[in-house]
Amino acid sequence: MNDNYIVSARKYRPSTFSSVVGQKALTATLRNAIATNRLAHAYLFCGSRGVGKTSCARIFAKTINCEHPTAEGDPCNECSSCRQFNENRSLNILELDAASNNSVNDIRELTDQVLVPPTEGRYRVFIIDEVHMLSQAAFNAFLKTLEEPPAHVIFILATTEKHKIIPTILSRCQIYDFSRITIADIIDHLEYVASQEGITTERSALNVIARKADGAMRDALSIFDQVAASSRGNITYQSTIDNLNVLDERYYSRLVDAFKSGDVPAALMVYKEVRERGFDSHFFVNGLAQYLRDLMVARNPLTLPLLDTDDAVKELMAKQGEGLEPAFFYAAMSLCNDADLAYRQSSNKTFLVELLLIKLCQQHSPSPGYSGNGEGPALKKIEVAPQAAPAAPQAAQPVAQPRPVAGGTSVQQAPQPVAQPAVAQAAPQRQTPPPHTPAPAPPRAAVSTAPRRATAGRGHVSMAAAFEEKTPAQQQAETVAAPRNRAPFSHEQLLQLWEKYMAANPKAHLLINTMRAHTPQPAGDASHPELYVVTVVNPGQVEIMNQEKPQLLPALRSALNNDYFDFTLAVDENAAAPTAWSDRDVLNHMVENSPHLAKFITDFKLTLS
Repeated sequence: MNDNYIVSARKYRPSTFSSVVGQKALTATLRNAIATNRLAHAYLFCGSRGVGKTSCARIFAKTINCEHPTAEGDPCNECSSCRQFNENRSLNILELDAASNNSVNDIRELTDQVLVPPTEGRYRVFIIDEVHMLSQAAFNAFLKTLEEPPAHVIFILATTEKHKIIPTILSRCQIYDFSRITIADIIDHLEYVASQEGITTERSALNVIARKADGAMRDALSIFDQVAASSRGNITYQSTIDNLNVLDERYYSRLVDAFKSGDVPAALMVYKEVRERGFDSHFFVNGLAQYLRDLMVARNPLTLPLLDTDDAVKELMAKQGEGLEPAFFYAAMSLCNDADLAYRQSSNKTFLVELLLIKLCQQHSPSPGYSGNGEGPALKKIEVAPQAAPAAPQAAQPVAQPRPVAGGTSVQQAPQPVAQPAVAQAAPQRQTPPPHTPAPAPPRAAVSTAPRRATAGRGHVSMAAAFEEKTPAQQQAETVAAPRNRAPFSHEQLLQLWEKYMAANPKAHLLINTMRAHTPQPAGDASHPELYVVTVVNPGQVEIMNQEKPQLLPALRSALNNDYFDFTLAVDENAAAPTAWSDRDVLNHMVENSPHLAKFITDFKLTLS
């Protein structure tokens, strides 16, 4: 047993700028500052965990006191100052953990040490880690010293949460933002560590470790040690995913193949295997969304750099994403995002994920009878082929032709009681039935069903329900090829039906107010006695009536048994514009109509304020 074992995160911690992984631009800037002797008095190193902030601070502090720095700007690690630092006995470099020393007294002790000059070397460097943990009072006590320290003092502050540092501290520092380490850089460094330790690895296994580390080299080295211990120095892909309990991406690859072919059972069985391995369904949904995103960026050479992985994985994902269109990825990622948001509120989480997989299968290859977006049955459009002209036309089979009516309304615009409404919507004109087939009388339900769908979106009742039941004679007359009715009616009958229509739609307040204030009046057209005019006072009422006319006009025609009835809309230009009443006008009007109110005001000596 090796009693001197040191974990990789400490053993392979960078000691020079050249050994820092993934921060080439930043380390080059620090080297140039040292080479040109352009050193600031305060630095702030920001970034996520494990990206090298504290390591770079130590290297920087050691280098500026090094007696013989290399040509590349690295410390020599041989001079007295470097050896003292490496042996943790240097008096010129002090580290303070602000997480446990965050009070005003701790900062006062620090400012007292600042006054002591270096015993050896040029600078005293104070490294304050997790500086965002300082209290507000400690920050304020530190401001003056940070702004104007002695010439021999340099402060290096490190933090993972820059937004928690007060602006007055930020303005006194040079700020360096450390980037997350890429997966390719992590894999390369892990291969170097494995070669130094005599450990055999598979690159696919190191890719899993790098993804699990999420851009932090320290985390990657810790995971590497864990997997190496469990696999006894032979790190394979299977041992890695088993040890880390990572969901194998081959499951996602199989799901994508099921999406391509629209194979719903295959997708559900893959999800069953995932659940049986003990993986959380929410984790599975997020992993699927990430995998689809990676496939989308991998299939296009322009977006391929967005995929943070090694070249071999990029090539494999690009091949798999070739058979899918961008529209599929957009819709699929949107569905995954919706499932992620709805997961916590769902009472049946397994059903939620299974429904997601069904919809994803339908995106690329919809099942028969279902809509492409997976929202349920799709309505099939019925196309009617034109009928061949009969050799001997039958006079007993009249054809219903659209006839214009005054006011710009035709019979074809009004919903007719046809047995198959879908046919009427698909064909521009009604087709002539075959000579040997009599036109069937439509069922009673067809009269009320079509208008109900037309008005359901606005909360109205069906048009047929607004009036009394039709007589058998009217029902017999309402066929596809029936002649138009022209029964006489009186103005009083029309007004009664007008009121009845309002009563059938009690929630349409704007419509009721307009119809109550403005009733149809005869237009006085001798050639068209059934033509009426509704005179309103503003264009807004015209819009309301025009929106309702497709439902109102057929209902009135049906109730009057007169297909020639029509009404037009007109605006009264001479109508007086409504005026706004003041409080005094309102009070005077109330007093005039209520003598008791006048006495009440007088008795209590009430006045308008």
